Amino acid sequence: MADVTGVNDVNARLRLDGRTVWVTGAGKGLGRAIAVALSQAGATVAATARTAADLESLEAELAAHGGKVLVLPGSVADSTAVRTIVQRIADETGRLDAVVNCAGTSPHFTRSERVTDEDWQQVLDVNLQGTFYCCREAGKVMLEQRSGSIVNVSSVHARTGFERIAAYAASKGGVEALTKALAVEWADRGVRVNALAPGYFHTDLSSGLLASRWGERIVDSTPLGRVGDVEELGGAAVFLASDASRFVTGTTLTVDGGWTAR
Repeated sequence: MADVTGVNDVNARLRLDGRTVWVTGAGKGLGRAIAVALSQAGATVAATARTAADLESLEAELAAHGGKVLVLPGSVADSTAVRTIVQRIADETGRLDAVVNCAGTSPHFTRSERVTDEDWQQVLDVNLQGTFYCCREAGKVMLEQRSGSIVNVSSVHARTGFERIAAYAASKGGVEALTKALAVEWADRGVRVNALAPGYFHTDLSSGLLASRWGERIVDSTPLGRVGDVEELGGAAVFLASDASRFVTGTTLTVDGGWTAR
């Protein structure tokens, strides 16, 4: 009989039983799918989103399958709100083992010369500053514990060019640079920091673009010949949040159907 000890060990390292994982942007799309996957791996999920109704729906979905969830409405662009959210997580669960910074926005598909100051700032406030606020406040708890995993959600467009998304691309490039800086700074105190870079997935945020003339180009540029289903991102998030990736820090895991391989 084959020795399956190694397989069993890997399975155990992928489990998140007894751990608290905070997911921002958990109400819809990629964030919601990641929250579900983490819950299925055994984590207590602390879920943040701006819309209370989305959080209530997520709470009901996870509870129906025995999942433990703590719902925390708020905007990651508000540093005071982020501080309050992290304090509540620490107070109610006693620890914070991982965070997945998935809150993001890309509301404008606009030629760069037409981007207003307000549009530019809105994207950076959520995608880059919000990610930093969450890393900073979660990091304080993790550094005190001397353990933790931070997963910042980036994008293939942090490293590949595309029309009409200058603010989004710049914000995600900043997220990857932030990820590397924090990974180096915090490694000696037990905190790992990585990025997860999705390609194109079926979400509310991408639906308009995928339904337009750009959708065919996106599919043609993806070697697997399709866009992703949100459930296909959850395993990568579980890996980076868990002990299965305990020697991984400062890197970006790309889940894009081969987009960046071209």
